[in-house]
Amino acid sequence: MAPTPPLSLPVSPRHPKETVNQWAYRSLRQAVMVGLIPPGRSLTIRDVAAALAVSTMPVREALRRLASEQALEVQDNRRIQVPQMTVAKFRELCELRIALECHAAERALPYVTPARIDQLTQIDRRIDEAQAAGDREGVTIHNQDFHRHLYEANPHQVIMPLVESVWLQLGPFTRLALSKLNDFYHVDRHSEALAALKKHDLLALRIALEADIRDGITHVGTAELLSAYVENAGMVG
Repeated sequence: MAPTPPLSLPVSPRHPKETVNQWAYRSLRQAVMVGLIPPGRSLTIRDVAAALAVSTMPVREALRRLASEQALEVQDNRRIQVPQMTVAKFRELCELRIALECHAAERALPYVTPARIDQLTQIDRRIDEAQAAGDREGVTIHNQDFHRHLYEANPHQVIMPLVESVWLQLGPFTRLALSKLNDFYHVDRHSEALAALKKHDLLALRIALEADIRDGITHVGTAELLSAYVENAGMVG
């Protein structure tokens, strides 16, 4: 078996009032959410601390928080892994994502302005550019930005923590989904969603969002693809 490559995590700038603990948590959470830590990849606290260039203390806190969100699990031997995925769990998470995000979009629709639609259109262009450049991480980040920016149009929303919890649990499998994107994802559902937003058509918006989620990720929820991905993911850097 080939040696596992060193862990590589994106190091984003710290916000002016952000503590090291907060920054370490945000950085590690983002890495999980966009699929940079695949299932089967065994980590240690020291691995993560070295990748983020911090001491082990903020990493311990970040891991504790992510474990409480079911994004990671800390094993008895102090190693860290993304929880194993079953077909049933994967499908349950996908259906939960659809239910939560359709609810979030419905509540946001009355507050969506032409200016926000313009912003969403710009984000959608970034997705296309990242896809054309083969930037899978960029595709995931901008896609999440698109959905987040839509749902946060509702000034009273409290659902984003729940939505992001599902994104975290599905995040390690986004790379598998994106590797199959050209085979399964032929319709620009975001364009359909934008058209629905312009018309304030709730039914069309729900249809577009559900299709977007199903087209984008549910096709990888087979036993063969999930097991093959988990088996090979330990070799991914």
